[in-house]
Amino acid sequence: MKVTVWNENLHEKEIPLVTQLYPGGLHGYIAGFLKDPETEVRTATLDEPECGLTEEVLADTDVLVWWGHMGHDRVPEEVVDRVQRHILSGMGLVVLHSGHHSKIFRRMLGTTCNLKWRDGARERLWTVKPNHPIAKDIPETFVLDCEEMYGEPFDIAEPQETVFMGWFNGGEVFRSGCTWVRGNGKIFYFQPGHETNKGFQNVYVQQIIRNAVHWACSMKRVELVCPHVEALE
Repeated sequence: MKVTVWNENLHEKEIPLVTQLYPGGLHGYIAGFLKDPETEVRTATLDEPECGLTEEVLADTDVLVWWGHMGHDRVPEEVVDRVQRHILSGMGLVVLHSGHHSKIFRRMLGTTCNLKWRDGARERLWTVKPNHPIAKDIPETFVLDCEEMYGEPFDIAEPQETVFMGWFNGGEVFRSGCTWVRGNGKIFYFQPGHETNKGFQNVYVQQIIRNAVHWACSMKRVELVCPHVEALE
């Protein structure tokens, strides 16, 4: 399985705490816990040519993991078009935290993906679909002592499955882990992962992202076309 972890790599250049918490940047840290004997992981960032998401890279990617926040508008439309085409043909997409406002996620869902937010909340995550592959080895509930609160209403297309729900100490709730299928591609959105909090250090958060990558991997690409055909019979 081949995974590409994409990150803007902007906060890392402006906020020293980010690289203190996540050496190598968010992309490098996430890539580190995704690597295993069966998984080849590369990283790509906004400042690379074509945002690091060339045709060659995407054709060689089974699952794309996406983290973005400050630079959503800096991703060119032609890159979004290219990523969308690969998702529709079978590449998996795992969108993390503030990637909810990324161009590619909004494109695939067809909604604003707006939500409520505030930083510095305590979150309890609940596994509401425990038999789902993304929930493998995850307990019924676990706590993140400090995370950015995301709250409903979350303007997303109706999920195929809601795997995790979040509750925050301000009383808010959120659909924190949701799946969709678009064309031949699987999509998972997962809410934890603010750049100045320790969410990605949590062993269950890491396991969920590993599970999601394996779930989203189809290992087969079938480009969606609209051919004119002759009758078989």
